[in-house]
Amino acid sequence: MTAAPEPIWPGRPHPLGAAWDGEGTNFAVFSEHGEAVELCLFGQDGGERRLTLPEVTDHVWHGYVPAVGPGQRYGFRVHGPYEPERGHRFNPAKLLLDPYARAIDGVVSWDEPVFGYRIGDGDLVRDDRDSAASVPRSVVTHDAFPWGDDRPPEVPWADTVIYEAHVRGFTRLHPDVPEEQRGSYLAMGSPPVVEHLRHLGVTAIELLPVHHFVSEHEVAERGLINYWGYNSIGFFAPEARYSSSGTRGEQTREFKAMVRGLHAAGIEVILDVVYNHTAEGSQLGPTLSFRGLDNRAYYRTVDHDPRFYMDYTGCGNTLNVRHPQVLAMILDSLRYWVTEMHVDGFRFDLASALARSFHEVDRLAPFFDLIHQDPVISQVKLIAEPWDVGEGGYQVGNFPVRWSEWNGRYRDTMRDFWRGAQTGVADIAYRLTGSSDLYESGGRRPWASINFVTAHDGFTLNDLVSYNEKHNQANAEGNRDGTDDNRSWNCGVEGPTDDPEVIALRERQKRNLLASVLLSAGMPMLLGGDELSRTQGGNNNAYCQDNEISWLDWNLDERKAALIEFTRGIIALRRDHPVFRRRRFYQGQALHGSGVKDIGWFTPDGAEMTEALWQAPDISILGVFLNGEEIPDLDPRGRRIVDDSFLLLLNGGGDPAMFTLPGRPWGKEYELVADTGLAYILPAGADAPNYLAGEGLSMASRSVAVLRKRS
Repeated sequence: MTAAPEPIWPGRPHPLGAAWDGEGTNFAVFSEHGEAVELCLFGQDGGERRLTLPEVTDHVWHGYVPAVGPGQRYGFRVHGPYEPERGHRFNPAKLLLDPYARAIDGVVSWDEPVFGYRIGDGDLVRDDRDSAASVPRSVVTHDAFPWGDDRPPEVPWADTVIYEAHVRGFTRLHPDVPEEQRGSYLAMGSPPVVEHLRHLGVTAIELLPVHHFVSEHEVAERGLINYWGYNSIGFFAPEARYSSSGTRGEQTREFKAMVRGLHAAGIEVILDVVYNHTAEGSQLGPTLSFRGLDNRAYYRTVDHDPRFYMDYTGCGNTLNVRHPQVLAMILDSLRYWVTEMHVDGFRFDLASALARSFHEVDRLAPFFDLIHQDPVISQVKLIAEPWDVGEGGYQVGNFPVRWSEWNGRYRDTMRDFWRGAQTGVADIAYRLTGSSDLYESGGRRPWASINFVTAHDGFTLNDLVSYNEKHNQANAEGNRDGTDDNRSWNCGVEGPTDDPEVIALRERQKRNLLASVLLSAGMPMLLGGDELSRTQGGNNNAYCQDNEISWLDWNLDERKAALIEFTRGIIALRRDHPVFRRRRFYQGQALHGSGVKDIGWFTPDGAEMTEALWQAPDISILGVFLNGEEIPDLDPRGRRIVDDSFLLLLNGGGDPAMFTLPGRPWGKEYELVADTGLAYILPAGADAPNYLAGEGLSMASRSVAVLRKRS
């Protein structure tokens, strides 16, 4: 008697992925050019059962398997032509991840069978060895989670303060987190970690990629791993390494618990997402998922030679956003993270690559149309990294409404000013006031500008003021990786020093840069750990350093503690005063009857700036008056917002300066609320030092003073 065939029913083409209904699981996967698809189910002993999906509807292969439920590991094998010259790389010997998998278990072992071609014979000869022993599996999950009364904080754009952090590195050394939880989602949402963020006053945490990712082969060969995670292979699955409780779906529940904990503290969760390329790399990369499912559909290939990929990302391939199913997958992924995982927004890595309908970056690309029309995605925070590595990829200021952008112009201008690059003050005036030259003409608001001076990619704040050159030897690339355009200044000594004058200058420079970012119009972003003076030892490309180079050191000394409190104080100043959080650009005129312009610019002698001075490259001292009585914004009930007026004084020069405070009509008396030269923030309830108009305020070299108008 022969054994009865494994039961598999036709099932449904939607939803894509593995959908458990309490009695069994429906499997559906897209392959336009495939000829047959096998579902592979793996038992606890690693044994594999193969079932041919019985139906195909609109290029979606599907089947329903009774009695299969959460925790089941699975994959696909797809039959079809192996014809690289035509863009087809089907190979049923290769086990493939489900693009819609909600969880992924296991890692890639870099054995030869993970490649679809025979190593040494070029990529034109198919390798028929089974890859199952060397690749991870998809996992069937159950979406239920006790969200309770969780609600999105819905912090307005203008009130947002972003804090960029890495789940593992931020918590790996935290002394108040149990050892077994450190480096995990559970740790990221734990009370001691959340309390630090709440104490600082940040309103949103932007997490480096948490989509399941793979380390590149060449990185693994150097004994390192991809730490940052910009090498996704699963757009629905949380990275399994960040789970402290398991990888058979536990990572999904742990991620949700993290979001719930952060939301309870009023902190939004923004994900850094990588939809521009995948971990399969160039034509010489491994076959893990998309390449074996339907290479020609999922990837942008060269039109006249589809054996090769269009590489706008510098990572070997580019997802084919011209294909409707690829666009649908990206939107399905985004909706999933909003509706099921409760995240509050996304930062799109190399977003220009997503806007290339043909070759040029197009702000009218279908990607933007679909995002704007989507009733779910269009309502969360959307942030672009507005460049890629292709021709014409630098697109700062050119994204459409509803999008904010990492403002690289802001970063470069602020770094130049505070390192004494003698570039004048015209550009810094634009950056301080929301970069109207980049965003106003397109109908966007100041919060379109994400203002930052440091991010994961580049020097930390401490290293920005401590190193002139990159020191990336630990990456084992001969110090050739990472940018050479750091726009940094070591304050006279390269690296660590015991010189008290150099140390004092570096601490002042940190305060200058933090104050600049937090008091500029737009949306500020801080790099996690900058308030702790985190150092990477001069490494400006720590993408492969999952160790103390990248992890936050939570051991506080007096200087670190002081910088935390200064950062907290400046964030509080921004939070408490809407004049720093304007929702519209300055007009340079009185709008509401105060008789004083909404903004004024001053020289050290208290006079208003002239056109000649705006054009002078050697000007390094600038004053700006922010008129709180001329804010054009309304509160939710339609009432005009009125605030105190402030005078910001910036001395970017290497010498102390005396700044004469402007008199009528600007003000008669001022009080000092912050001074980076004195490491001073006015304590709550304390009396501030007072100055009369026409009086001189002594400023340290390279310092910022903030004064509030009293009368």
